[in-house]
Amino acid sequence: MKPGQLVQLAGRLLDLSPRHWHADTVELVPLVPDGSSRRFYRLRGAGQEVIAILPPENDQSGRAEARAFVHIGRHLQLCGAPTPEVLAFDETTGLALCEDLGGQRLHELVRAGGQDAALPFYEQAVRELARMQVRGARGFDPDWCWDTPVYDRRLMLERESGYFLRACCIDFFGLDFDRDRVEAECRNLAEAAAHAPAHFFLHRDFQSRNIMIHRGQVRFIDFQGGRLGPLAYDLASLLIDPYAALDAAMQEHLLAVYLQALEQETDYDREQFRQQYLLLALQRNLQILGAFAFLSRVKQKPFFARFLAPALDSLGGLLAKPGAAGYAGLSHLCQLCRQKLEYL
Repeated sequence: MKPGQLVQLAGRLLDLSPRHWHADTVELVPLVPDGSSRRFYRLRGAGQEVIAILPPENDQSGRAEARAFVHIGRHLQLCGAPTPEVLAFDETTGLALCEDLGGQRLHELVRAGGQDAALPFYEQAVRELARMQVRGARGFDPDWCWDTPVYDRRLMLERESGYFLRACCIDFFGLDFDRDRVEAECRNLAEAAAHAPAHFFLHRDFQSRNIMIHRGQVRFIDFQGGRLGPLAYDLASLLIDPYAALDAAMQEHLLAVYLQALEQETDYDREQFRQQYLLLALQRNLQILGAFAFLSRVKQKPFFARFLAPALDSLGGLLAKPGAAGYAGLSHLCQLCRQKLEYL
């Protein structure tokens, strides 16, 4: 789609007069996505500021993802979640228009001002997360999902631990290791993690680059991969996020803030949650490493390579905990990855 066509279509969807909204009067600014193949633009004109999101050309999966963004986004809005307002959608092209939340992400805030400066926003984020997970599950239709409708054992093995072994350990680092032993541990990990109740709303990429700061409030984006899943996964995604590398004390503080907020929404055993948290944090950490290695090597996005070290440090720390004593093979593999990274 050419820029002029995009502006014209956006104007029709927003019901704006062509006299005031056309290619000569509207500023169109391409935005650079992180790991997504979608195309993002900021449109300014006729007193309007919106974000336009287009799937890749001739990509049916991308259009399904766009529909998920719209359905899930509108549902979350109705639930009171701090997500951008979905303004319009064109089924034919997959063009979605949503509220422009500006350009400040939680990631930039913590990198520029440190953890102390970002703490109030992290506290706000985990409180809002607890509400979104519980309230967003009510009336959630799995048919909205473009990928899978629920986070389960199969997804863990294929998209997380399997992703880590293929994309990170084999393709990126070229490691030779005892695959039978490690894959057995991955199956055991997935089996244990799958015991966590999975009937809550799961964002599945809840990290500091997907949290905007707009007018002093946190707002959540990139929720199109949402589905039903366990509570602890999204919290772990935020707390072990390699982009921010929060220290252990802050992670523990935010976990306590989250649990306090969760108690206002539903009954959930704290000790059970903590046990599940470790297992799901391990799963998420494996997914992160697989994704960063793939995006670095295959997609040629060097931005992600710089976060492999903190992600490996996080994984090593989790595997050193008493509750992870049964994953010695994974722990050794993590050490091999860390050693290999030092020579790259």
